[in-house]
Amino acid sequence: MPIQLTRRNVLGSFAAVSVLTAAGMTPAQAAERGGGHRPGDPVSLTIMGTTDLHGCVFNWNYFQNTEYDDSARNDIGLAKVATLVEAVRVQRGRENTLMIDAGDTIQGTPLAYYFARIAPITDGHLHPMAAAMNYIGYDAAALGNHEFNYGIPLLRTFADQLDFPLLGANALDAATGLPAFAPYVIKTIQPAGEKPIKVGILGLTNPGIAIWDKANVEGRLTFPGLVEQAAVWVPRLRAAGADVVIVAAHSGATTSSSYGDALPYPENAATLVAEQVPGIDAILVGHAHQEIPERRVVNAQTGRTVILTEPLRWGMRLSLIELSLVKRRGRWEVESAGSSVLNSNTVPEDPKVADLLRADHDTVVGYVNSVIGSCTEAMSCATARYEDTAALDFINLVQGQAVRAAIAGTPQAGLPILSIAAPFNREAAIPAGEVTVRDVAGLYSFDNTLLGIVFTGAQVKAYLEKSAQYFRQVVGAGPFTPDQLTNAVTAVAPTGTPDYNYDVMGGLDASLSYTIDVARDPGSRIADLAYDGAPIDAAAQFVIAINNYRQSGGGAFPGVTTAPVVHNAQQEIRQLIIDWVTRAQVVEPATFARVDWALVSNGAPVQITG
Repeated sequence: MPIQLTRRNVLGSFAAVSVLTAAGMTPAQAAERGGGHRPGDPVSLTIMGTTDLHGCVFNWNYFQNTEYDDSARNDIGLAKVATLVEAVRVQRGRENTLMIDAGDTIQGTPLAYYFARIAPITDGHLHPMAAAMNYIGYDAAALGNHEFNYGIPLLRTFADQLDFPLLGANALDAATGLPAFAPYVIKTIQPAGEKPIKVGILGLTNPGIAIWDKANVEGRLTFPGLVEQAAVWVPRLRAAGADVVIVAAHSGATTSSSYGDALPYPENAATLVAEQVPGIDAILVGHAHQEIPERRVVNAQTGRTVILTEPLRWGMRLSLIELSLVKRRGRWEVESAGSSVLNSNTVPEDPKVADLLRADHDTVVGYVNSVIGSCTEAMSCATARYEDTAALDFINLVQGQAVRAAIAGTPQAGLPILSIAAPFNREAAIPAGEVTVRDVAGLYSFDNTLLGIVFTGAQVKAYLEKSAQYFRQVVGAGPFTPDQLTNAVTAVAPTGTPDYNYDVMGGLDASLSYTIDVARDPGSRIADLAYDGAPIDAAAQFVIAINNYRQSGGGAFPGVTTAPVVHNAQQEIRQLIIDWVTRAQVVEPATFARVDWALVSNGAPVQITG
């Protein structure tokens, strides 16, 4: 369980006392630990870590224009993290701590999007995440896959704005095969009256970047596996004098791959790195958005224990990796190790971080709340994962129209157009009445771009069969709760298929209709597949409006990576929807919402409650 701090609406000095109490230490004990070292005593080091910050500075939900909250009462943002970090530095002794991150920093909120696309940092503005992380005093950060969403030039600009290195030992220059970013950094800790301790920090990112951001990295960068590159660089770190090796890995701890066998390297490989590569003391895990206070993994070659920890996401937690070092034969060795997490909801925001970035925040709040049109009736994604909704039909309408306009005058112009959309955000809703930028941003929360590919009717069915694996196999018509039906556990999704890997497909000019029979085995669930009321011919051709994540292999859907591409202009889907509403001024769900698909069990409609 995470360490829970006592909630107090107090300043940072009292927050530090809370951290001391949560860690089972008195202020006097902390002072002794931080400043009372005597030569020959063990030396204690604390490596703090965040991951998957995704553009979160403040405890704010830009999509709902209110303070962030969820059912677990989590808080988010670097302003909260900053208070925890300062408290730990007071507790442990500033000279005995390091601060690192495991990636996915510059994408995920309207704040991050604004300074990538609306007022990009390439025009000279300091990225708010750079400003906050520099103020906090990070020592290193690994590259995440979402760092590449806005292209390499913007990423390089962000890297140049940081006071610490972005690490990526397995982000290689395609021409030279050498690391395109620093693979590691060595930091020096100086105990009083002792030989310095050298702490090596190795950064590893996700091989899936080659798939998910193919348009930005193909021919420029390659991304070999984490295990393979750790095996190269950990010995080099040790040879360079590192007494301690910490890995910041943007790769989950539960070995799996959303892209199936599309790459020879697993997406989530942190545990494999710990098991297979000797010489690592601890791994800060990222990418999976999981909370792991501590996991102990035994290295197969040395028998030594490696500590893994993951601090959830968005700044909700701060991981603490605790190391005790002793000097043997003139070299420092890790004698014991452990980890835990601190909860950001237990401390106030650091007022200096808030002051530093308030102007940026206010600018983005004004932008996302600007009115761009109106809607004649409310649309919601609350039920989109298990029943047809106007909200997903709207996304498919905009995507389909954009592809149709793009292929006008081409040989494919006469083909029927289908479109796919996923229920990314269960809380997304467009209200009746005025529609703002934030309403649309909530409806499409990822920075995906639009493509058009050509499928046969057989491929359409195969695609839908893959999508239908999202549902759990149940017998009977119910009633069932949504959780009894959705997010099925599969071989590639051992913790449950995420909503973003389930797609609804619809027609542009005519209805695409089908049923999903959840009583049947996965792979044979799609029935009554028809276009414009007629059964689909397996040889018929369709143009599919699809996002870049899916087309490049994300989710391991069949046929997409090899299908002919007829449109790829790097148009961001969210902006296409914003532009559509701005032009149309009025959104009328009744003109495009229709029942195209339904869940059945042995042919009978499934009843869903709750």
